[in-house]
Amino acid sequence: MRPLTDDEAKKVFEKLSKYIGDNVRMLVERADGAYCFRLHKDRVYYMSESCVRHSINIARSNLITAGTCFGKFTKNGSFRLQITALDHVAQYAKFKIWLKPGAEQSYLYGNHVLKSGLGRITDNTPQYQGVIVYSMSDTPLGFGVAAKSTQDCRRADPGTLVTFHQADIGEYLRSEDTLT
Repeated sequence: MRPLTDDEAKKVFEKLSKYIGDNVRMLVERADGAYCFRLHKDRVYYMSESCVRHSINIARSNLITAGTCFGKFTKNGSFRLQITALDHVAQYAKFKIWLKPGAEQSYLYGNHVLKSGLGRITDNTPQYQGVIVYSMSDTPLGFGVAAKSTQDCRRADPGTLVTFHQADIGEYLRSEDTLT
């Protein structure tokens, strides 16, 4: 387990800023202690400094995971955010989309969000902005990318694609062997 290089940190923070904007700083500078990002086997983990100190005592070959897995670096070097980061990212989300109860199951099976399933959307959401997807009871379901801006959503037909699917909590069941 090692600290992120400058290039790796830049990619991680750019991806996080698509979803939480300037609130990325709040992830690291928390009131309950210092937190940091660490890399282990191409996966980025978010943990407290005390957890880092404890994990140093374990050999890299024996260490499976420590902290919360935020995502992983792909073979070509880009960073992909994983669903395990949802609880932390949802706290600081700037742009949100709420789904109607009938559209929740479709989203949790990995489908995109249509206008007919859209319950609410944050005002002034730009097109291609990262959004957190919630149920109408304010439970975070996943994250995606807005296919249409807020104004375009209001004028769209019911069958129009509103949000591109990125990750959802159904992945815990569909991909349980690859998530760490």
